[in-house]
Amino acid sequence: MDVEHLKYILQELEFSAALPADVLAQLAGMVDLRSVKAATVLFREGSENRYLYLLRSGRIGLDMNVPGRGPVRILTIGPGEMIGWSALVSQSRMTASATALEESEVIVAPSDELYRLCLANAVFGFHLMHRMALALSKRLVATRLQLLDLFVDRPPQQAIDRREGKP
Repeated sequence: MDVEHLKYILQELEFSAALPADVLAQLAGMVDLRSVKAATVLFREGSENRYLYLLRSGRIGLDMNVPGRGPVRILTIGPGEMIGWSALVSQSRMTASATALEESEVIVAPSDELYRLCLANAVFGFHLMHRMALALSKRLVATRLQLLDLFVDRPPQQAIDRREGKP
């Protein structure tokens, strides 16, 4: 796929739409657009991942393994959102598993190339990391809300005790 078409696609996405034209062009020069079938695992919790993903279409579920409960859906990612940020920030192990919930399209960027470009070009690095910080801020709020929902199903222990006539 040519760079101009990839640039156009990136301009449509929430994550990358506000990037300056030169930054967008550099990003478009290193990404690839891939179709992903439903139930495809993009990466697994604990695995190494060397890609940053931007979701163009579809939905991706992020699951974490919770001791005593097994895999728990912590967030569902929609079009325009980023996945796999830790591959760029720390080159560490993935903190969740990502699975396509339906047929999806993802833009894939090799994190090592992104990292090198961030080091070589401070303007590119600033804009990319600024967008990443904004996306992670939204993700943190969404994750907190989803975690609160996990506890709504079970009343606090004091309420249970009171209903059972315990002091």
